[in-house]
This record gives sequence, structure tokens and C-alpha cells, in this order.
Amino acid sequence: MQLRTLGRTGMEVSPLMLGGNVFGWTADEPTSFAILDAFVAAGGNFIDTADVYSAWVPGHVGGESETVIGKWFKQSGKRAQTIVATKVGFPLGPDKKGLSAAYIERAAEDSLRRLQTDYIDIYFSHNDDATVAMDETLRAYQRLIEKGKVRAIGVSNFTKERMSEAMAASKQHGLPAYQVVQPQYNLCERADYEANLESLCQEHGLGVVTYYALASGFLTGKYRSESDLGKRPRRYNVKKYLNDRGFGILAALDAVAKVHNATLAQVALAWIMARKSVVAPIASATSLAQVNELCGSMSLQLDPIDIEQLNKASAT
Repeated sequence: MQLRTLGRTGMEVSPLMLGGNVFGWTADEPTSFAILDAFVAAGGNFIDTADVYSAWVPGHVGGESETVIGKWFKQSGKRAQTIVATKVGFPLGPDKKGLSAAYIERAAEDSLRRLQTDYIDIYFSHNDDATVAMDETLRAYQRLIEKGKVRAIGVSNFTKERMSEAMAASKQHGLPAYQVVQPQYNLCERADYEANLESLCQEHGLGVVTYYALASGFLTGKYRSESDLGKRPRRYNVKKYLNDRGFGILAALDAVAKVHNATLAQVALAWIMARKSVVAPIASATSLAQVNELCGSMSLQLDPIDIEQLNKASAT
């Protein structure tokens, strides 16, 4: 397993980014600590979280994931071994949302406190905010970078058009530019990224990390009929894949996994890792067995014939 250069940030990261959305939610604190320890032990160094994780859970207010990671940093002493990304902008309350300068700077301090760190490696605009001028948002990030509190900035859930506007604003005003992009991308969801953002990311040398890499668990193969959904937290996200195309993708994954003596999840992640424009997919784990399985994808090399088989099955 070799580290990969994250766009033009100068950071070297593992080809798998560990999703922190489950920490403090479906993975309790001791389990989360064990998952993080196992990930680093396997050579992983790239962790994703957000201030909104996991505000959707009854009784939660957001920041739960950051808090767990911060406690792990303090207990393990492994902050310097990791590249951590968090996000701002997703609504947490009436006065806690968006990308205004005042809110970004306040939210950054809250994230730093919860993460128990002096700096954020990559700070993402979680959602676009058309009510705020691009240069205002970028100036806020500039101040955070100048203070040493943020190393690089990125975007998630931006269209190609809005990303282009952000790049233009950065150039026009001499402000920091977004260096990392986090789009949805997996075998089930290919069209939007490949047709729109991919060419822009390659043109500007941006680092791409993809979320929903396992399509909410569908690409693990554990959901092959509606009866498999049960009452799982992500059942509503998965149901849309239970169709002929989805079953064709699973069949291709089954075939490639058998050839490599791998799991479907490992093959699905390795397929994303093989995409030239992508630095790393993001995947989360709620147990040691799951994180060890995910880490196995970092050493799985697919052959061109494997990739073509998966491309054909997932073509849109």
C-alpha cells in the first residue's frame, strides 16, 4: 500500500479515507477507538468527519463524531500520524448554517475544540450557499489558514458551475482556492461525477475523495432483496438500487471477488481507487471486522479485465 498525493495540497494520504459519520452513532466510543486504532495500524492515515455528524439522531446536536475523534487523539497520541478533514455549512440550527464568514470562523473554533487539535488538515464547505458571496467565504478560510488553524480547503456537494465560480473568485481576489472535492461516486452512482466534475478536477489538479463509496452498504452484497433491508438505518437509501441494474452490478462484483478471493466491498472500493482522477473513496465501519475488511481494499489491485467487467455492468 502506497500513500497518494492529495491534489496540490502536498499531503500524502492513504488510498482509503475512513468515514467518521458512524462515530458516536452506530459505533459507540470504545468501538470507534478500536476502529481508528485498527485503521492506523493497517497503514491508513486519512479520516473524514463533519460538524453535523450525527445531528440527525434523536438527542444529538451535532459534533458527536468530532468529539469521539478528539478523545481518540488525546488518548492515542496519534494526531500527528493522521490527516483529518471536517466540514462546515450543513444546517445545525437556525443560526448555525451556511458559509458566511462569521459562521465559518465560529464553527471552526467549535470543531477545533471538539477535535482537541490546533489545526484542521482539510476544511470542507459541506454544502453550497448561494446567499453568500464566494469571496466572503474564501476570505474567512484565508484568515483561518493564515492563523495556522486550517491547512487546505475543499468542497462537497458543489455543482461544476459553482465550483468554476469558486475557482474564478479565488483567482480574481488572490484568495485561497479549493484543493479537494468530495462528490458522491460509486458503481451505482457514476453519471454525475464522470459527466461533470471529473474533467474540472483533472484540469485544476484537485484531490478527489468520494463519499457513499459503498452505496449505503448495497455494494457489500448484504442487500439482495427488500426482505434484507429490515429496519437498518440506511434502508431507504438502499431500496432504490434493488433493480435489474443493481443486481447486475452485484453479479459482476461477485464474479470479480471470486477471482481475487476478496469481498464485494473490497472490490467496489478498489474499483474507485483505480479511477485515475480519484485519490481515495470514503467508507465507514462499525466493527473491527468491518474496518479490517475495508483496509484489505488498499492492497487489492484489479486487472483491466476486472475493471471493464464492472464498468459494463454499471454503465448508465
